[in-house]
Amino acid sequence: MGTNPEHLPEADAPQKDAVTWIGRDRPPFERASEPHVAQPPRGPILLADTAGTQRKWLIRGIALAVVLAVAITLWITHHSKPALTALADKTQAPVISVMIPTLKSVTSSVTFSGGIAARYDMPIGNDGDTGRVTAVYVEAGDHVRRGQMLAKLDDSVVIPQVNRLSASLEQARAQAELSQAEYKRALGVAAAGALSAEDIEKRRATAVTDGANVKVAAAQLAESEARLRRTRITAPIDGVVLTRKAEVGQIANPGGEALFRVASGGEVEMRGQLAEQDLAQVKVGDAATVYLTGLPRAFTGHVRLLGAIIDPQTRLGEIRIALTPDPALRPGAFARGSVVIGKAQRPVVPQTAVLADTTGSYVFIVNAQGKAERRAVHTADTGDDGIVIASGIVGTERVVTTAGGFLRDGEPVQVASGGAVGESH
Repeated sequence: MGTNPEHLPEADAPQKDAVTWIGRDRPPFERASEPHVAQPPRGPILLADTAGTQRKWLIRGIALAVVLAVAITLWITHHSKPALTALADKTQAPVISVMIPTLKSVTSSVTFSGGIAARYDMPIGNDGDTGRVTAVYVEAGDHVRRGQMLAKLDDSVVIPQVNRLSASLEQARAQAELSQAEYKRALGVAAAGALSAEDIEKRRATAVTDGANVKVAAAQLAESEARLRRTRITAPIDGVVLTRKAEVGQIANPGGEALFRVASGGEVEMRGQLAEQDLAQVKVGDAATVYLTGLPRAFTGHVRLLGAIIDPQTRLGEIRIALTPDPALRPGAFARGSVVIGKAQRPVVPQTAVLADTTGSYVFIVNAQGKAERRAVHTADTGDDGIVIASGIVGTERVVTTAGGFLRDGEPVQVASGGAVGESH
């Protein structure tokens, strides 16, 4: 072993074992360290990684700046508002079409519903003794005269009673006549003294008693005859039979269900219910029109009666319309009625001229200053020729016909050439 270290192998040559050389210029002894693992050279490789990282960050920064610029541009575009120009501030006023409404004769009326009924509906039943119906002579719808027989009850018991009492009356009359004759003869011989005063008084008492028996028999016969008459159900008035409940074989009790209902004179009327606020506008004698379901023609009449009270539950009052008798006016039929309460001239405008919002209906008119003016209106009716205005305009205004929804109150407008249309009244 020499004092100088031998030539060392090349640094990049692979070595199998780590060897420590001791020389003059090294410490005499150095503890062996852990096996050293060769690391790859860092000089050129480190420079390459640093350049790649810088390029990546540069690209990311540029992309982030582009995204921020686009986002700021979009935000400014979305939130910026263009300058608004009021419609009234435009240099050129909108051109519109106007018209002067036509006037139409409008009839104001109130309507109600109800039913047809007989003006005087008279129930007819058995007011005598209980009896069995043996015959019925009329049907519903028949016209009857006063005293005409409608039905007959069993009289097999009453007739013999009448005959017996009639015979008793004849017998009582004969006895009364005999007693009266004897009393007269006694008075004739009283002056001659043939009979005592006592005998004459007895004959007088007998004549009076027999005369009273005649009256009793006559009363009994009259009672029996009245019972016999009650077995004949007759019409008390002239009229039309509305209903018939009597049937042959039926037992008719006094105070029971009516066997017949007769309309006095055939008079009919409509009975309806009218709203409280409308009742105050109707007067007795006002003309009325009644319509029946399924019939195209109308029936005319007049108000005959108005209810004296208002129902506190329904807030309705009764109204009755007198009608001319007609075969089509059958009691019980459903009907609709209307009463005319007034007539007036009302302006009529096109349907496109009337607008509506939360405050109600309105139209736009052009005032004397050439500006659009909003007018609140109340409509009365709608027809083929337009909408009838009840209040709000009088018919001399220039009404905007279309595009009123694009106008503002007080906005200057320009009327289209040709002037107002519909000026004829």
